Amino acid sequence: MRVLHIPYGSPMIELCRGLRFKGVQATSCHFTENNFKFKPDMCLKLNLLTNHERDNKVKRFLQEAIQKYDIFHFHFGETFFPDKSDLAILKKAGKKMVVHHHGSDIRLLSVAKSFNNPYVRVKPEWTEAKIYKNVATLSKYIDHAIVQDHELEGYISDQYKYTHVIPHTIDVNQFKAQYPDGKNPSPLIVHAPTLRDLKGTEFILNAVNQLKRSGLSFQFKLIEGSTHDETMSLLSQSDIVIDQLRIGACGYISSEAMAFGKPVICYIRDDLVSKYSPELPVVNANPSTITDVLKTLIQNPQKWNELGIRGRKYVEMHHHTPIVADRYVDIYKNL
Repeated sequence: MRVLHIPYGSPMIELCRGLRFKGVQATSCHFTENNFKFKPDMCLKLNLLTNHERDNKVKRFLQEAIQKYDIFHFHFGETFFPDKSDLAILKKAGKKMVVHHHGSDIRLLSVAKSFNNPYVRVKPEWTEAKIYKNVATLSKYIDHAIVQDHELEGYISDQYKYTHVIPHTIDVNQFKAQYPDGKNPSPLIVHAPTLRDLKGTEFILNAVNQLKRSGLSFQFKLIEGSTHDETMSLLSQSDIVIDQLRIGACGYISSEAMAFGKPVICYIRDDLVSKYSPELPVVNANPSTITDVLKTLIQNPQKWNELGIRGRKYVEMHHHTPIVADRYVDIYKNL
């Protein structure tokens, strides 16, 4: 079974490692280089080419891939070509396909608000018209769609023949747990947004400033413009990690922070809380409550270690690569 993952995104990298451990010949391929310095199995480096050169290289790569791979796993709702004309080519060649949606590529503002989430934001370039058109094209050729949580499932559950909810893939063995002991008189709190508006960073900064003015002792680090390795280093040194306050579900940073044994603050929508395993130790906060929630957690250091230990166990149970990879193998076998 030979599977190609394209065209970008860090989740595919660890997933392919896990699939290879299960005997699947999986390859992660990024089409362009990125500032985070992720390390996929291969990169086409299209960002270094002219538009004409890019088009020709992708066309050649598609033809080579058709000869080499059995299954094509598309991430973020993108394929080889912007117009998705490659889907018909792959279908005609008898290739199997899976689409993997990760967030903004399917998050519909109108639908999110109908779920009683007044805080949600979306990327402006992903208009609802664009999302509907994209999903309609993908679902015409692809039966199986994958999302990482039930928040995302709500946007496409009626669009594809099969929608699978599979948690983030985390190789727990690559994360050395460093549980906060609660004795730090000035704990380090970190927040690593990819996009400030989507993550509710302004509310976190307001809460931090308000608590500092009140005399509460702590350090705060906003992680932006850092490589993935640099971000992981700062997460490992932290005492408390704040993920996001708008979307309503745990993000990738939540999983990585819990793998390091850190207490995590994140907004989980009220109607989705029951969808998670009861073992999930994430401290729930939204833009309206973040100041009080953060203050309470800082003032109760005896909880940090307990939450960290529970978070590590949660990731081991629900996100560890060998466990999650099995679910992908099952999907591939049933295409």
